[in-house]
Amino acid sequence: MSMVENRSTSEWKDLDRNHYMHPFTDHKDLSERRSRIITRAEGVYIFDSDGNKILDGMSGLWCVNAGYGRDSLVAAAANQLTELPYYNSFFQCANPPSIELSRVLREITQAQFNRAFFAGSGSESIDTMIRMVRRYWELMDQPERQIIIARKNAYHGSTVAGTSLGGMKAQRAQGGPTLPGIEHVDQPYWFGSDQTLSPEEFGLQTARTLARKIDELGANRVAAFVAEPIQGAGGVIIPPDTYWPEIQRICDEYGILLVTDEVICGFGRLGEWFGADHYAVKPDLMTFAKGVTSGYLPLGGVMVGDRVGDALIDKGGEFFHGYTYSGHPATCAVAIENIRILQDEKLVDRVKSDIGPYLQKKWHKLIEHPLVGETRMTGMMGALELVASKKPLQKFDSQQGVGTICRDFLVNNGLVMRAVGDTIVVAPPFTLSYEEADELVNKAWKSLDLTQAAVDNN
Repeated sequence: MSMVENRSTSEWKDLDRNHYMHPFTDHKDLSERRSRIITRAEGVYIFDSDGNKILDGMSGLWCVNAGYGRDSLVAAAANQLTELPYYNSFFQCANPPSIELSRVLREITQAQFNRAFFAGSGSESIDTMIRMVRRYWELMDQPERQIIIARKNAYHGSTVAGTSLGGMKAQRAQGGPTLPGIEHVDQPYWFGSDQTLSPEEFGLQTARTLARKIDELGANRVAAFVAEPIQGAGGVIIPPDTYWPEIQRICDEYGILLVTDEVICGFGRLGEWFGADHYAVKPDLMTFAKGVTSGYLPLGGVMVGDRVGDALIDKGGEFFHGYTYSGHPATCAVAIENIRILQDEKLVDRVKSDIGPYLQKKWHKLIEHPLVGETRMTGMMGALELVASKKPLQKFDSQQGVGTICRDFLVNNGLVMRAVGDTIVVAPPFTLSYEEADELVNKAWKSLDLTQAAVDNN
C-alpha cells in the first residue's frame, strides 16, 4: 500500500505551490505556472498525474542509466533495509555493502584507483574532493598549494564549495562570498567561439589557458585542475579531440593533481565506464554520483588514486571529513546491483556500439532543420544549438527565450529534454530501443517546427 495519499492533480498542485520549495527554481514563476506532477515511471517513460506518457530524454537528471522499473534494484534496497537499514562508518565501523561496493568500483575503474570515499550526492563528492586535494598537499609538506583551477561555465554542484568551484556566473553571484583559492580558465566550447580556428587548433589553444593560468598564479601554489570530461549542465560541451591529451600533459608537467568530475559522464554515459576512459586520461581523483545507482537512491563518492590515497594512509593523521550517510548500506547495496545490471546486460557496450551510434545517426539528421546550427553527441549525451540564422551564423537574443519555448513544446509533445539557454540537451536511459530513439528524434523535429512557427509569429 502506498504511504502517499490519493489526491487529484489539482490538489497536488495546490499543495506543491503552498509547501514544497523546488531546487533551481524561480518560485514566483512556478507559483503562477504550477508544477507537472510525475507519479510513476517504466522503462524510458515517465507518467504524470493526468495520465500523460512522456519519453524521458534526460534520464531523470542525467542519472537513470539502467531505466525505470528495475525490480532487482528495489529488492536490493528492501533486503538491505530489512537486514541492516543503517549504521555509520565512524568509530572504526563498516558494513558489508560499503566494503563490497568499494571492491566493485576498484574493478571497473583504472588501475590507480584502489579506494573509494562515499558521500550522499555529487555536490558532497565535490566538497570531499576539495578537502582531500588540500589535505594531500599538507601531507606532502606543500601547504601553500591551495588553489584549485576549474573551468568557466562548469557545473560542480550547488553547495558553497560546489558553487565556488563551478564557473556559472549567475550561480556564483548569488548567496554571498564563494570559497577563496578557486580560479577558472576557458571552456572548450568551439561552437561558442568565433570559429576562426579549426576545432583541433581551438582544443589546443583552450587547453593551454591552463598552463598560462598556472604560470600566472605560480606553480607552487596550484593544487589541482578539475573538469567534467564533457560539460553537462553547461550545455553538453564536447571538447575537440586535442583538448584532453594536452590537459594531461600540462598537469603532468606542473605536477598538479588531475580530477575528473564524473557525476554525469560516469557509469557508461559516454560508452566507457568513465569519461576518463573515453578520453584516455589518468586522473588522480574522480568524483561520481547519479548513474552509480541509476538514481534509485542517492549516493556519491570519490575514487581515490594511489598517489593521494597512499599519502592519506601512510603519513597518518585524522582526515577530519565525512558524512552521517557515508557508506549507507542500502544505497551501497543498490549500487552493487546497478553495476551488475550494467555489466550483465552489457549496457555500457550497448551505448558504445549499438544504441549509441544509432541515436547519434538519427540525432545528427536534425541539423537539416532550419533552426539548428549544430548537433553534437558522444555516447548518449548530446545537444542541439538553436540559431536565428545558419549562414551567416546568427544566434538569438537571449531575451527571446527560444530554448525555453522549445523545451515547453517538447514536454507538451511527450518528450523531456532540457534547455541550457538556447542549447537543447539530451541524455536518455541506456535501455532506449531503436523505436524509442526514432520517437525521440521525431518528437524533437515536431517541437522544432512549433518553435520555428512561434518565433516567426513574434
